[in-house]
Amino acid sequence: MTAHDASAATTATGATATKPAGPSLPTHSLTVPPSVSMVALLGPRDEVLTTIERGFPSVDVHVRGNEISMRGPSADVALVERLLDELLMVVETGQTLTPDAVERSISMLRTQTAERPAEVLTLNIISNRGRTIRPKTVGQKRYVDAIDSHTVVFGIGPAGTGKTYLAMAKAVAALQAKRVNRIILTRPAVEAGERLGFLPGTLNDKIDPYLRPLYDALHDMVDPDTIPRLMAAGTIEVAPLAYMRGRTLNDAFIILDEAQNTSSEQMKMFLTRLGFGSKMVITGDVTQVDLPGGVRSGLRHVRDILHDVEDIHFSELTSVDVVRHRLVSSIVEAYGRSEEAEQGESTAPRHARGHRSR
Repeated sequence: MTAHDASAATTATGATATKPAGPSLPTHSLTVPPSVSMVALLGPRDEVLTTIERGFPSVDVHVRGNEISMRGPSADVALVERLLDELLMVVETGQTLTPDAVERSISMLRTQTAERPAEVLTLNIISNRGRTIRPKTVGQKRYVDAIDSHTVVFGIGPAGTGKTYLAMAKAVAALQAKRVNRIILTRPAVEAGERLGFLPGTLNDKIDPYLRPLYDALHDMVDPDTIPRLMAAGTIEVAPLAYMRGRTLNDAFIILDEAQNTSSEQMKMFLTRLGFGSKMVITGDVTQVDLPGGVRSGLRHVRDILHDVEDIHFSELTSVDVVRHRLVSSIVEAYGRSEEAEQGESTAPRHARGHRSR
C-alpha cells in the first residue's frame, strides 16, 4: 500500500456521506494493490470501513475502486493510514477481518504498544479442523511469548482473557512438535459455592464437573476421536490436583487451572513436581477465590515470594484482554470498581466512614 498527499478528496462511491470539513484539513490517499480484494479489506457490507469510521469520527473516509482517501486532522489521518497498513498485512495472510479485530487494532495504535496489530493478529498457535487459535490482544501475545521463553509462567487475570485456552493451545502445539511427550492438565477440586459431595456416582463422576472445562478446551484443539486413545496411552492426562502429590513430571507440558483455589501448601507441592524437559503454566483469577474462610490463596501468596526468581514469569491480564462477549469486559470492570470502593471503605479511618448511633 502506498500513500501520497492529494489536493482534494476523492469522490465517494459506496462509502458513507461526507461530513463537513474545513479547507485547512489535509487529505491523504492510499492505493491498495490490485492483488488485494477490497471486499476482504473493507469487509462484507463495508463492516470494516464502518468500524474504522466509528473509531475515527473526525476523519472522512472515501473509497473509489482501489483508492482510499481520508480527510481530517493530521494526527487522526495518520492513525487511519497506519491502521489500514496493518489491516492489509492481516488480509495478505489470508485471514478474515472482523469488526472486533479492527476495534482491537485501533486500541493498540492509540495506546502505542510496542507490538504492531498485525504481529498480534497473525500469530498462529495451532490449527485444527479449519480453525486457527491465535492471540487477539497485546496482553495475550505477551502471555504466549512468555510461555515460549520461560519454564514456569503464571497467567493471572479475570474470566474471558484466554488464560487457560491459550495455555492449552501452546501445550497441544508443543506435543505436536514433539517438544514434550505428554500433556498434564489439573485443577483443584474446590466447590464454587455448590455442594457436590452427596451427588450419586463414583469418585470420578463427582470429580468430572471440576475438570469439564479442561475437556471442553481440549476438544477444540484435538480431534475428539483421538482423545480417548491419547488419554489411554497417558499422552494426555486430566486429573485433580491431589493426584499430583509425590510425582516428578519430566518431558511434560503441565497446566494448573483455577490456581486461585489452591492453598499455599498445594501450590508449593505442585511447583515442586517440575521435572527435566518440562514446562508449567499456572492460571487463575485472584478475584474469584472459592477457598474456605481463613485459607490463604496459593496464587496470591506465590506472587509475593517468586516474583524475582529467574525463568519464572508472571503475566497479568486485564479486562482489556477479555475476548468473550463485550459485556463481559464491562462486567469485569464494574466488579473491579466495586471491589476497589469496598476496600477503600474498609481501610478508611472510622471517623471518616462514620458510625451508627446505638
